[in-house]
Amino acid sequence: MAESIEETAGPEETAGPDGTPGPAQEPAPAPEGGYPAARLRLLQDEAAIGPDRRAALARMTDDWLAGLLHRHATAAGLSGTALVAVGGYGRGELSPRSDLDLLLLHDGRADRGDLAALADRLWYPVWDLGLALDHSVRTPAEARKAARDDLKVQLGLLDARHLAGDTELTGALRTTAYADWRESAPKRLPELHDLCQERAERQGELQYLLEPDLKEARGGLRDATALRAVAASWLADAPRDGLEAARTRLLDTRDALHLTTGRATDRLSLQEQDQVAGALGMLDADALLRQTYESARTISYAADVTWREVGRVLRARSVKPMLRGLLHGRTAGKGERSPLAEGVVELDGEVVLARTARPERDPVLVLRAAAAAAQAGLPLATHSIRRCSAATTTRPLPVPWPAEARELLVTLLGAGTHTVPVWEALEAEGIITRLLPDWERVRCRPQRNPVHTWTVDRHLIETAVRASALTRRVHRPDLLLIAALLHDIGKGWPGDHSVAGETIARDVAARLGFGARDTAVIATLVRHHLLLVETATRRDLDDPATVGAVAEAVGSTGTLELLHALTEADALATGPAAWSAWRGGLVADLVKRVTARLAGEPRTDARDADEPTAEQERLAIEARRTGGPVLALHARSEPATGTGDGSAPPDREPVGVELLIAVPAHRSPGRRPSTSPAGTPGVLPAAAGVLALHRLTVRAADLLLLDPVDDGPVLLLRWRVAAEYGSLPRADRLRADLVRALDGSLDIPARLAERERAYARRARAVLAPPPRVTVVTGSSRTATVIEVRAQDAHGLLHRIGRALEKAGVAVRSAHISTLGANAVDAFYVTGADGEPLSDGAAHEVAAAVERALQ
Repeated sequence: MAESIEETAGPEETAGPDGTPGPAQEPAPAPEGGYPAARLRLLQDEAAIGPDRRAALARMTDDWLAGLLHRHATAAGLSGTALVAVGGYGRGELSPRSDLDLLLLHDGRADRGDLAALADRLWYPVWDLGLALDHSVRTPAEARKAARDDLKVQLGLLDARHLAGDTELTGALRTTAYADWRESAPKRLPELHDLCQERAERQGELQYLLEPDLKEARGGLRDATALRAVAASWLADAPRDGLEAARTRLLDTRDALHLTTGRATDRLSLQEQDQVAGALGMLDADALLRQTYESARTISYAADVTWREVGRVLRARSVKPMLRGLLHGRTAGKGERSPLAEGVVELDGEVVLARTARPERDPVLVLRAAAAAAQAGLPLATHSIRRCSAATTTRPLPVPWPAEARELLVTLLGAGTHTVPVWEALEAEGIITRLLPDWERVRCRPQRNPVHTWTVDRHLIETAVRASALTRRVHRPDLLLIAALLHDIGKGWPGDHSVAGETIARDVAARLGFGARDTAVIATLVRHHLLLVETATRRDLDDPATVGAVAEAVGSTGTLELLHALTEADALATGPAAWSAWRGGLVADLVKRVTARLAGEPRTDARDADEPTAEQERLAIEARRTGGPVLALHARSEPATGTGDGSAPPDREPVGVELLIAVPAHRSPGRRPSTSPAGTPGVLPAAAGVLALHRLTVRAADLLLLDPVDDGPVLLLRWRVAAEYGSLPRADRLRADLVRALDGSLDIPARLAERERAYARRARAVLAPPPRVTVVTGSSRTATVIEVRAQDAHGLLHRIGRALEKAGVAVRSAHISTLGANAVDAFYVTGADGEPLSDGAAHEVAAAVERALQ
């Protein structure tokens, strides 16, 4: 068999075979049939665009090259040869300046010199026309060997298409190429994945670049081709919805770019975007970029899903046959399901719906699944997202949203970097715009300011990611995260985006179910999200009018605190040029001055205890009479939404349970009552531990001290709880465990530690900010306020209560709230004498609690 004629690199763009540059414009007609003139007419025909023009150009080129081979092979008396198109040309996709990928295939019987002469007679006419050429001359065996040695060659052969000559040669090559690929795919697909990731790191993500490379960037044409190769392996397949349309739009854009520039370029430069948009019949460059970003986002999402499935399949195939045999009939193919939330489980490294989940009857399920996935750092399974997507169409969330849905959105936003892939998956399936219709105007919207790294929608999510790391600095993490999500929502509307955004933010906050006061704070944050950085860097801070204007705009120290954190998160999410130590110092100085100006005003987030209700007083009397804890459970419900078919909705749907616990407290002579009766665990840590053991999630709680009768005070704990999985425990079992916890016979710390070890074996913890415990000065004249901000977790409240008990302080009242994944708890404590703690003692207590939580 003859040796291979070595493959040589084709000249760059319009260079000839000797490497000298050729003309940049379309070449003049040359004497080879009518191909050059016909090609020029086709490219100048404004009616022939898109896939039809690419296919027509490919057919025209096929006929021309087939004629060349037939004429010169016949003249040389050569048989056993075939001309094969590979790569993009093999797919029949020729853009105006695309190169030609050609393989001269032969059976090995021809003389080497004759083959070289034939190749010259094929390649030189191509170069003479100024067309780029990638060429090789090989036998089928040599082509297979080259494919084994070079993944790119192997991928090119998957698109091999016969042009002229011996059809059996081409057919045999295609058959063996596909067989070789399917046999080697388990080893070569990881290599292909690595190439895709390396290219993405080098070129960036097409969906966010101001000057994207349509071919090489992540989400571009190379990735679409890689997905075709994965499908050809028969191991996995990409989601088909919208994928071919996205690829076609990118090809159309590249066609227009080639014609506009007269060059074989794939980079969509800023100065050429308006012309390309005009050639495609679009309004302007922004419309072009938005369509390009949408296409890239579709391809990127398909790639993420496909490569995840490839990994799953390859992991399954790596299990030894003997082990598979041992598992057969017991656990093979079933997988272990680990519960994450109600109706949501982990299976094979993905978050899926539980077998009993009914998204069509549970409109909150999609947010519950998303929040669980983000908190666990796991992807959402595509089939589960699509089930939820169909359900959100037939049965959307009620407006305003129920409290659980709002809290789950906050949890999703507060999960840090894990929020991004989950949000993108929801957006790819159209769920985000159904949940938040105003999102449509900012989706894939480009930002022309080069300081910005992201599109508007991705910038909003990145701001929430940055804000999640700052939640320990603010009293209302939920308001910070929602404001981060909405601060640039007005960029989809004309005029000042801050002004437009304020109105939209009010509507969205009300839709989410926030009260009037919280809605006003969110709207203020959106309206003034640029106020601090612009004032700090552009105004004289020594001028009293400057500080006064900011104080008037924000209105309260609580809002100022939130605005400070939002300002930093916004800048960090914009890009490296938007934030620096200098800017941060100026903003901090301004915040300090404004805080001083607002110092005399009451805190908007003051946590004053409500007056007890008649039922609470009744429970307190009963607890004192019996000498033990008394419990009451009340299911809370909201009207259900309509069924969508015109029929009447069900009566009401449960959304949570209110749990009241009344426990007699002890009073030492001359002292205020304590929550830590001598010789027994404190009521607060005991009750919190029992709830944690019974898998009850505490969404909100208050601890009140009542004096219903003359013979002693009673502690009343008012909880809003929900079961993590399944149904609520029985009240009598709760009471029995609480009695045991209070008399010391139930070792809660040991039980909780065992539970934590079980979770740790399979949990993927979110990288959360460390807990922060502070002394809130000026909030109470009769007690010291200790505020705890930490990641919500099993037994957290129990640990806090034990730490306060060990510190020797009495908890006079407590105000516990869970805001998404964040716990923000305030404890009003006193010393043994019933008086507020000294500054030194208060800070020692805060430090002790913080150490206990680390």
